[in-house]
Amino acid sequence: MATGRNHRPATRSRGIPEATVARLPLYLRALTALSERSVPTVSSEELAAAAGVNSAKLRKDFSYLGSYGTRGVGYDVEYLVYQISRELGLTQDWPVVIVGIGNLGAALANYGGFASRGFRIAALIDADPAMAGTPVAGIPVQHADELEQIVGDNGVSIGVISTPAGAAQQVCDRLVAAGVTSILNFAPTVLSVPDGVDVRKVDLSIELQILAFHEQRKSGEDATGSSPEPAAPSVRAVTSGRKGPDGDMPAVMPA
Repeated sequence: MATGRNHRPATRSRGIPEATVARLPLYLRALTALSERSVPTVSSEELAAAAGVNSAKLRKDFSYLGSYGTRGVGYDVEYLVYQISRELGLTQDWPVVIVGIGNLGAALANYGGFASRGFRIAALIDADPAMAGTPVAGIPVQHADELEQIVGDNGVSIGVISTPAGAAQQVCDRLVAAGVTSILNFAPTVLSVPDGVDVRKVDLSIELQILAFHEQRKSGEDATGSSPEPAAPSVRAVTSGRKGPDGDMPAVMPA
């Protein structure tokens, strides 16, 4: 089977917009669920609802793949699974290294969904000498001193960084120098990379902060809705009950 180092996805060369690329995994997840239920065809409206997008956007996205469906029938589920998987590069073998085998790194190593989606954990790497040789998810952890050789020996083009923030940039620089061209960053820091290297950042704290924002807004809407006065209450009058550095955090923020 071909390795990721020598075979890159064709999305850029075919001019597929990045926003469409970002939605393809959503479609694939919905289609995979339909396939597992032996559903043969699906309409654009049904698939769009399952993926959380509108049907017009879905049809536009699929037009970039050259897939237009059949009027009155819809889309062939199995063919779309194959087509999207191929476009995303998931019909190939992508060896991946995970650097930083703490609690998060170990959880990623134990995630069972990688192999079924075309990603093979080629190595687990950690800077702690005491971790060397320790099996995690059946894979012995290797020391960070061997990073460059591991990347070269396994033809790795995708690296996952789950180190503390202070070590992430140095690890990133070493991965890039060794030939890694795509990085998934779980460290709470922004990485600097040269042109030609793609970085995707996953920051759980930022996602929680965004959810906190929406919760605060909902609290403010509930408080506003319960007031008999048509005018919006003042910031001082409505609070969320949460404590901030300067006291109660207002549920209705000033414009």
